[in-house]
Amino acid sequence: MDFLGVIINYILTLGAPVFVPFIMLLAGLAVRMKFRDAASAAITLGVAFVGMSMLIGFMVDAIGIAAQTMMKRTGLELSIVDGGWTTMANISWAWPYAFAMFPLQVGVNIVMLMLNKTNTFNADLWNVWGKIFTAFIVVSVTTPLFGPAWSLALAFLIAAFQIVMELNAGDIHQHRIEKLTGIPGVTCTHRMVFFGAIYYPFDLLLRKIPVCNKPMDATALRAKVGVFAENHIIGFILGILFGIIAGYSVAKTLMLGVQAATALVLFPMISKLFMQALSPISEAISDYMNKRFSGRRLFVGIDWPFMGGASEIWFAIIVAIPFTLIWAIVLPGNKILPFAGIINISLIVPAYLVTRGNTLRMVILSIIGVPFFLFVGTQFAPMITELGQATKAISIPAGQLISNSSIDAPVFTYAFSFLFKFLQGNVVPLLFAIFWACGYFFYSRELRRESERAQQEALQQENAHQA
Repeated sequence: MDFLGVIINYILTLGAPVFVPFIMLLAGLAVRMKFRDAASAAITLGVAFVGMSMLIGFMVDAIGIAAQTMMKRTGLELSIVDGGWTTMANISWAWPYAFAMFPLQVGVNIVMLMLNKTNTFNADLWNVWGKIFTAFIVVSVTTPLFGPAWSLALAFLIAAFQIVMELNAGDIHQHRIEKLTGIPGVTCTHRMVFFGAIYYPFDLLLRKIPVCNKPMDATALRAKVGVFAENHIIGFILGILFGIIAGYSVAKTLMLGVQAATALVLFPMISKLFMQALSPISEAISDYMNKRFSGRRLFVGIDWPFMGGASEIWFAIIVAIPFTLIWAIVLPGNKILPFAGIINISLIVPAYLVTRGNTLRMVILSIIGVPFFLFVGTQFAPMITELGQATKAISIPAGQLISNSSIDAPVFTYAFSFLFKFLQGNVVPLLFAIFWACGYFFYSRELRRESERAQQEALQQENAHQA
């Protein structure tokens, strides 16, 4: 068992740029792609992941440091260090039962595909650490209540539920994602999309406000304001504003403007590599499925970066930063200082999907969403710190707490990790679970109806063409 754990942990710690392309190469060969075509697509996908990671790192170095300077100017001292998602991943992999989550995810996916309960093949196996994270929080919460054996069983049960919901989210989002990105047969199975269930009721209200219901994606804005809606101009203006707020010198402010402009110009270019890599593989999988299962499509589920070419996402991410800092200052009970997670992708990508890229509503929803992330980051800090110290995965000074201000799907993760706290009189996780479940039900219904309408329209067009 230890040997299996070592092998699985070694493979997964290769990282997404190596591991996900390897899985896609195997998937391509399994559906009879030529090796040269499958290898070319897989390597291109690895290049796309590395390129996106480099750009995000570039953004964190430029905008993130400016945000930290803004916070220092307030003089506010918050006790919990923000370690970002990479720290959470390292701690999760150090959990003693982490290796067992990989076969669980693969097994659940295979069973659901065979039973026709999903059309999504989740190739995002590197992000299995998200299920590990949920599981070890469950163990931390429930061990005092039920003992170690039952708490471990509950941890893997809730992790399996998360795996099922990720596949379901991949199914229901696929049509909208394909429409937004133009990449056929691909969807997102990252748990961050769960936060759309929280945004959805708020977005329904915003849709009733005329100004919020007008087309405001990047294309519509360019038609209205011309060059001022171009990526490089938007990036430059936002960078200049950040430099001024951070109190930078003129030279440093101008450099930040150019850096932000550079990032917003390069993101769409990197995104095209995802399309170049994923399109041939998804088409090969679709052809393979159509030959063997008439009328059934198989979607490939991967991490969010293939959507990273959307200008709306990066505009909203940058605009959300000062509001994140304001919330950190004024939110009662918050003890986490946003830094490593200040570029909060998990805050914006769900807003992008819920609003179909309406920039104004994305920004408003992100302002509404920030407190959920800060609250959950604060609540998780003792357990994350305890596991980090116990496993020595990271060095944590005595008396210091560590967490993450951008925990993926914060409401879902908190609700189902802390669910059994109601036995001790804490009903907040139960209320969160009910809120999330209701939002997810109505949001998924909208997505399914949208997909069904599109299928009917396509069928009608095909019949008219044949007639």
